[in-house]
Amino acid sequence: MKKTKRPPKARGGKLGQRAMRHRSPGSFIEFGDPEPVAAWGSYNGVLWSGYDGYYLPPIERMDLAVLANIAPYHGAVLRARVNMVMAGFQGGGGLTHSDMAAAVTNLLIFGDVGLLKVRNRLGHINRLHVLPSLYLRRTADRKTIIVQGGINDLTYAGGEVIFVAQYDPQQQVYGVPDYLHGMESAMLNVDATRFRRRYYKNGAHLGYILYSTDPDMDPKLEALFRKKIEASKGAGNFKSMFINIPGGDKEGVKVIPIGDSGTKDEFLNIKNVSAQDQLTAHRFPPGLAGIIPSNAGGLGDPLKAREAYYRDEVIPLRRLIMEGVNAAPDIGGLGRVTFSLTFDDDAQIAQ
Repeated sequence: MKKTKRPPKARGGKLGQRAMRHRSPGSFIEFGDPEPVAAWGSYNGVLWSGYDGYYLPPIERMDLAVLANIAPYHGAVLRARVNMVMAGFQGGGGLTHSDMAAAVTNLLIFGDVGLLKVRNRLGHINRLHVLPSLYLRRTADRKTIIVQGGINDLTYAGGEVIFVAQYDPQQQVYGVPDYLHGMESAMLNVDATRFRRRYYKNGAHLGYILYSTDPDMDPKLEALFRKKIEASKGAGNFKSMFINIPGGDKEGVKVIPIGDSGTKDEFLNIKNVSAQDQLTAHRFPPGLAGIIPSNAGGLGDPLKAREAYYRDEVIPLRRLIMEGVNAAPDIGGLGRVTFSLTFDDDAQIAQ
């Protein structure tokens, strides 16, 4: 008589039998989602939008506006450049000091600015009004459109808007800002700061792996773990957790740190290098930007650096605005827009 071979008994008595009964294939849960990389500042060229009836700017203008408010050195230098240009404004064009400051701000952030000729009932020009470059669009027949979202756009005939732009060799419909090559460094600076903030808010760690080998964790308990962890994504989600597995192994559940950014922290290097890149993009002297020198030699004489920056950057920008506005033949009655084209601290302070 042939004996039937019986399957081997599970070792460990009832505990081993429970292990055989509840054992399931390995599973894992990701504690975080990948962070999207923002493609800010992408140069797309000028595209015609047949639906809207105007040319699209080569760079998303909302990106330029937001970056000026979140990148520390970039935003600070932009405002310093506006103040330097405005220090020599002497009037004209029916523009107040605040009007011209708005025009210079638009020109520096977006690379162009539009000045609307405001006429009275007789058709005479009373003053110039600064249009927001963020929403300014241009058409093939030289019309200017101000996009207003949910309501009808404002359309101005050709010749009714004085358009001053920083030249772009790739297209001549819109201007482009002169700091464009420094946008990636400005975004890197912002990203480094955001990563550090999230790191500290998350408990000064980069996350954990919850590792379990306990055979007494039944599918219901595993499903509960999965639900709790997936519902707690985000900064600061690793708080306290109570686990109770009757009869389980004390080594069956472990929390394993993934890493600590403090072991090799490049935060300061990234901040310093990207800050220097932002100043280089604006050709702005470090001594005027609040940079703390890292060597005994310092950053040189700030007064000499300021004078050189005025002659090389500020005065040419003033001349660009003057020539762009005064070239309009029908604004003579408002007076020519004038800036000081010399570097004279005492004269400009007196103004």
